[in-house]
Amino acid sequence: MLNCTKIMHGQGSISDDLRYGRGGVAKKDRKPVVVWTTSRRCNLRCLHCYTASEDVAYPGELSTDEGYALLDDLAAFGVPALLMSGGEPLYRPDFDKLARRAAGLGLRVTLSTNGTLIDQAKAALLKEIGVTYVGISLDGPREVHDLFRQKRGAFDGAIRGVRHCRAADLKVGLRLTLTQHTYHGLDTLFETIDQEGIERVCFYHLVYSGRGRKLQSVDLSHAETRDALDRILALTEERVKRGQKLEVLTVDQAADGPYLMLKALAAGDPGRAAEIRSLLRANGGGAAGSGVGIANIDPTGGVHPDQFWQADLGNIRHRPFSRIWSDGTQPLLNQLRDRLPLLKGRCGGCGFKAECGGSFRARSIGATGDPWGEDPACYLTDAEIKDGSRALAPA
Repeated sequence: MLNCTKIMHGQGSISDDLRYGRGGVAKKDRKPVVVWTTSRRCNLRCLHCYTASEDVAYPGELSTDEGYALLDDLAAFGVPALLMSGGEPLYRPDFDKLARRAAGLGLRVTLSTNGTLIDQAKAALLKEIGVTYVGISLDGPREVHDLFRQKRGAFDGAIRGVRHCRAADLKVGLRLTLTQHTYHGLDTLFETIDQEGIERVCFYHLVYSGRGRKLQSVDLSHAETRDALDRILALTEERVKRGQKLEVLTVDQAADGPYLMLKALAAGDPGRAAEIRSLLRANGGGAAGSGVGIANIDPTGGVHPDQFWQADLGNIRHRPFSRIWSDGTQPLLNQLRDRLPLLKGRCGGCGFKAECGGSFRARSIGATGDPWGEDPACYLTDAEIKDGSRALAPA
């Protein structure tokens, strides 16, 4: 996750301590942000869903008491944040109990939701419980969003959810996955951000997982990805210049960091480029993500490197998460925590490995089945990655 507003304009946020200045991948006692897929069930059927969720009851999901035990362990382990996700987490009958337990234990609780189940009462309850942030998916104009979410009225429901959160003084932001469906609606999305008073937006690069595997044909080309980033940055700069408070992040493509550094160099600002490089190296890029700074727990208690890569690391029904994550004999975790020598292809020979960290491994797996292959969605040119950050003075 890359904070473009901080990288390009020096405007940080309270969440930046999770990304920068925490010792990067070298910090041995780093604890992960945990994404808990609380339930697979969902009231929508989104085209890109990494859990391939729909509105059916899935067997074997953790009970309330098992959820309590998990939360107790996460709090004692000292994870910096808990993202409650799904499916649709608010569809789970005991969600309020679980969220209240988590917040009461001192966990920083955030929510990833489609927003359609947030009415006035639910927003007030989330605020009272202590949820610190609500991320609501919105893929563009009404017709695009409803198509992407496979349900008419999903757009209006999401907007109502945003408004109820704002009325309850809950911090709320938008989430969008970049595809051919959403790419052309960026200007309209920023207009919605302005109209609704949104202060945070996350742009996700498509990951080939779940139903998202079927969307590879509508993923952006490398040229379109560069154009999308340029447009996002330009729209962000317009708002920064007029004093608007807006945090803009990109997610699941660590090549965005070197791209921003190269843009600073092209603009004749090597000093800014050097500052960006320093932030990127503190962040660690992809090498500080899956299996290091991010963990996933699925609805049945399985532990995975992230929510997109469902490699089996263990199950909390057999061992607490803290013990699974701290197991120094787990081969995949050891590889993930020292992954740079394992990278192949363009990622293996990239001059930006210290800044990008091999980008997103789940996309390589989805495309080739090889966790250490090159990220097929990396849009940097061969010439750009050849020398990497050597254009700058030695760090």
